[in-house]
Amino acid sequence: MIVPTKGIAPQRSLLAVGAQILQTLDRPLTVSQAWSTLRQWRRQHGHNAPVPFWWFVLALDTLYALGVVDLREDTLVARRPDAAAPGRQ
Repeated sequence: MIVPTKGIAPQRSLLAVGAQILQTLDRPLTVSQAWSTLRQWRRQHGHNAPVPFWWFVLALDTLYALGVVDLREDTLVARRPDAAAPGRQ
């Protein structure tokens, strides 16, 4: 589920979808904007495996757990690799 398996195509694994989200998150976006941007990106790059909204949310949860995105003032923000997570130790 997080990584590709026999039942999860590489382009649908949570890490792959998370990486795709990060590629499209070049500025703060609402969750709806990020979802729309991801769907457009996947169409443009030939990723035809369906990714429902709940899978997108699981990928966001994975990114948050890894400390690479934050939700600030109702927008998703990609964190810099060198930034310390506020409130996380």
